[in-house]
Amino acid sequence: MRRLLPQALVVAFLAGGTTAFVAKDKAIELSVDGKARTLHTFADDVTELLTEEGVEVGAHDVVAPGPDAEIASGDEVAVHYARPVRLTLDGHRREVWTTAHTVDGALRQLGVRQEGAYVSTSRSRRIGREGLALDVRTERTVTVMADGRARTVRTNAATVRDAVEEAGITLRGQDTTSVPQGSFPRDGQTVTVLRITGGKEVRDEPVPFQVRRTDDPTLFRGTEVVEQAGQPGLRRVTYALRTVNGVKQKPRRVKAELVRAPRPQLVKVGTKPLPASVQGADHLNWQGLAACESGGRPDAVDSSGTYGGLYQFDTRTWQALGGRGRPQDAPAAEQTYRAKKLYVRSGSSPWPHCGSRLHG
Repeated sequence: MRRLLPQALVVAFLAGGTTAFVAKDKAIELSVDGKARTLHTFADDVTELLTEEGVEVGAHDVVAPGPDAEIASGDEVAVHYARPVRLTLDGHRREVWTTAHTVDGALRQLGVRQEGAYVSTSRSRRIGREGLALDVRTERTVTVMADGRARTVRTNAATVRDAVEEAGITLRGQDTTSVPQGSFPRDGQTVTVLRITGGKEVRDEPVPFQVRRTDDPTLFRGTEVVEQAGQPGLRRVTYALRTVNGVKQKPRRVKAELVRAPRPQLVKVGTKPLPASVQGADHLNWQGLAACESGGRPDAVDSSGTYGGLYQFDTRTWQALGGRGRPQDAPAAEQTYRAKKLYVRSGSSPWPHCGSRLHG
């Protein structure tokens, strides 16, 4: 009996350990990206199970139940790998992740409206772990205004130009649209077709001349004499003409060519101080003579164009007295000075009708 007792104890211990060992063993169904298998594990939670099985999980992958969930025999654990999709949806590009295995499943998972949509690849195409690029254009309503009519179409066109063509409208020559033809047509957008005709027009336009003034010490201050008359130049300008939907637009200048350069006007400007007086003539009534001859206007010219200024000089007499240019262009003070010199030389005879005013 003493010899049998220790053996019985050992057998009993081993039997109890085996029961505990069997109790921790769990039968789990593990599905990785759709491939399922049943395995036995001693793992306590999902994370431990996946680590044992060498299953790596990324930030976008989906694990059900969650990584921290405890597991029991008979449980199912599923791992769904995420795939990157470089999605261009109605002209907007972004990268999204999906656990779907096909394009069709990805679109449903992403909530993309597929009815009437254009998809750049087959909807049944499988998506590998490397992902894919996908261009999707949903169906939109676009109204095209052309030639006084509105046409509304349902389209998944990639450009406004394509939508206009689908509306049965042809653009010719310079015709264009109210929005860029290469832009993406938005749902509910109205596009106006602009019928454009054009041509060219050539016009000859004057080029103003410059006035160049130089000081002349031989002329009295305030006197200006034109030494060379200015002449406008000539520029030939080409304009583009445009009519949009029957309305003429402002001509657009496209080219200019100088045909003739302008000739500057050269003017002498007097700097010589005006004389204070002329002995023997200062005491006379020059204001009265000017009022009689010209109405007191320094720029007065008679009807024949022969006589000018306050005292109605002819140009020849004016220049003989030292004047430059025409008398009516000289300052009033210089005209009076020259008249006084004429009086000293010839008395009042140069003014047969008004000369008596000098003594009045």
